[in-house]
Amino acid sequence: MIDVIGTDAGAPGTLPPAGQLLVEQAQLVAAPKRMLSALQQWPGVPAKLRLIASDDPIALSEALLALEPDQSAVVLASGDPLWFGIGRILIERVGRSRLRFHPGPSSLQLAFARLGQPWQNAEWISLHGRDPLALNRCLQQRPRSLAVLTDPSRGGVNEVRQILRSSGLEAAYALWLCEALGHTDERVQQLQPTDPTPSDLNALHLVVLLAQPAPDPTPDSLPLFGLDDGLFLQHDDRPGLMTKREMRIQLLAELNLPARGVLWDLGAGTGSVGLEALRLRPELQLLAVEKRGGGARLITANAQRLGVQPAAVLEGDALKLLEADAHPTADPSIPAALARADRVLIGGGGKQRAALLKAVLQRLNPGGVVVIPLATVEALAELRPLLEHCGCAVSVSQHQAWRGQPLSDGTRLAPMNPVLLLKGTARCSEPSDSGQPNPEQPCP
Repeated sequence: MIDVIGTDAGAPGTLPPAGQLLVEQAQLVAAPKRMLSALQQWPGVPAKLRLIASDDPIALSEALLALEPDQSAVVLASGDPLWFGIGRILIERVGRSRLRFHPGPSSLQLAFARLGQPWQNAEWISLHGRDPLALNRCLQQRPRSLAVLTDPSRGGVNEVRQILRSSGLEAAYALWLCEALGHTDERVQQLQPTDPTPSDLNALHLVVLLAQPAPDPTPDSLPLFGLDDGLFLQHDDRPGLMTKREMRIQLLAELNLPARGVLWDLGAGTGSVGLEALRLRPELQLLAVEKRGGGARLITANAQRLGVQPAAVLEGDALKLLEADAHPTADPSIPAALARADRVLIGGGGKQRAALLKAVLQRLNPGGVVVIPLATVEALAELRPLLEHCGCAVSVSQHQAWRGQPLSDGTRLAPMNPVLLLKGTARCSEPSDSGQPNPEQPCP
């Protein structure tokens, strides 16, 4: 039998008694080169014990396969041999039936132990020989805690920092650098975005990202529009569910915001588009509607961060609100002036999207604009005829952005999800000879 024992940096002296007994009884012990001298000096090692280095997995596998059936061997490995360790290769080359595993604490466990953070819900990702684009995709989901096994050959922690920066999420995470965990030169420290990477960085390191509330910005210090995604507070249970910066900029352009009037943001999510619209046009009246529980509180908090004031923020079903007889809500505190809209962004609706669009068109002022971001061509086929039937001038466009991400010693362009934009502009309503509105009269 071949016992594969997970160890810390103090092995063999720190092995539990059962592990030490296995080493004493073995005919062959394999360990990393850095551990061989400690094994040779360890009192429990028999004089005739055969010691070999385990750093070359292929040579190690051949040595293990050459053992007689009655001979026993021990392989000492760092941490948990079955978690990015030597265990997978040994199973493939030696066979699972000949192996018995004894896991030790993994680097992931050690890192969270040092930080005093629960890790049962933590996510992790390895960049060793893997496309760094996977980390970018993971970050877009905004995990609460994320361990990144870095690839030192590609810059290690610097690669993680570059991806955080290009994703606009530096302010959203505390970055902890964990070096040489379990070794005498262990070092754990938090790096602020402006801190340099240590010049004596240990190649044995990983990164832990812990979500943190973005610091309250000073509204005057923010750009006029195009704010980083990480500046917005988000739902804890659905992090990453927000309109990304590049699409936000495009939507603001498509809305063709007037200096004054009423803007509805239906399915507002974090409120990012409507709130940025208020930074561009402070005299607009914004009605933001979000169905998700806690949505109104979140949008209000983001408004305070950005220094803007929506006219009303409602938590509920947008379609039900629009079906009210007098104005969008039965709440008398909502100004009647919000009953009709000059600009509308429909970001939600789901299966009721068509019905929601019909209700919006009934309350859209002459010359008003409705913009709908869509993910599928089927949704476009469903909604476009509704705009055309109402006499709207219709335009369709498709937008996709790419963000620069580190690749080896260069930069690659990582694609974001493409989005279809459906835009309808209502005709100006001028009296016809019969005295009725003329839907075919275009706006000047």
